Amino acid sequence: MMRRFLVLLVALLLPACSKPALYQQESYVFGTRVVISVWGAPENQAREATAAALGELDRLHAKLHAWRPSEVLHLNEAFARGESATVDDELAGMLKQAARYARQSDELFNPAVGQLVALWGFHRDTFEPVTADPKAVAALLAARPSLEDLRFDGAKVSSRNRAVAIDLGGYAKGWALDRVAGILRSKGVNNALINIGGNVMALGRKNAERWKIGLQHPRKPAAMASIELNDGEAIGTSGDYQRYFEKDGQRYSHIIDPRTGKPAQILQAATVIAPAGKEAGTISDIATKPLYIGGKASAPRFAERFGIRDYLLIDPQGAIFASPSMLSRIAWLEKPDTIATLQ
Repeated sequence: MMRRFLVLLVALLLPACSKPALYQQESYVFGTRVVISVWGAPENQAREATAAALGELDRLHAKLHAWRPSEVLHLNEAFARGESATVDDELAGMLKQAARYARQSDELFNPAVGQLVALWGFHRDTFEPVTADPKAVAALLAARPSLEDLRFDGAKVSSRNRAVAIDLGGYAKGWALDRVAGILRSKGVNNALINIGGNVMALGRKNAERWKIGLQHPRKPAAMASIELNDGEAIGTSGDYQRYFEKDGQRYSHIIDPRTGKPAQILQAATVIAPAGKEAGTISDIATKPLYIGGKASAPRFAERFGIRDYLLIDPQGAIFASPSMLSRIAWLEKPDTIATLQ
């Protein structure tokens, strides 16, 4: 089980007699920091709800880990041997949903390229400045691994392509957002902010105001803007500034362009806000991949496919390209020199 750091941050913003409390619990799951903030619920209720949510995240992390013992690793080992493996309904459903979204993204979101992610050194907790072997990359590109290679037969799943290796890193945090939101609501918590490594969903409000979050500057340790989220909305970002290494002055991120087999380098970051819905968290995670990998030329097309009105891209020079709807919502803390509209 992933080690867990639970920090109880019970903060009474004002005396209990005048305003309700903000209750927070923090953990470390999916290789990233998780913070769940609950507004206005009794402390016992908030504690029980957040504990259940964090327990679910631990369960999912253990199940979906790509390179430590897990159900996903077991599945990948079976594929590599040309064998089938037994999966439960949950994992089968996730794979089928991921395949649907992969098609929607023209496979720029492709969870079947786990071997490419590993070749670039991102299947470990620390990253070394070593680039992938070009011949190995070329061989995997020629094999064209895809979730379309999977075959489901009852509880069994197999792959017709031994190059398929499942890595749900571009999907799991968003899927987990939806799970956590469901757990909190089932426990009677209707006002909360869920932050899983920068993938954030808002439930209800904080007091009478919408939840406000910061948009990370990709080259500075601070927020460049703030955005208010409506009930049920989820925001996600893909970028080159969290999981990466540098070599010879070049930055290599963990987000692999499945067309080239190399880390995507067109943008510094891509952010989307998914509208409220039962898959808002999942969409907020997945939809950033085709926008980040494809760049500004294809961003409006992919945003429309995923039902996204609010999106923002940052190019290598720090220029902003965003939808009109997103620009109308942003409060700049550090206004960029260049801001352009995409539509």
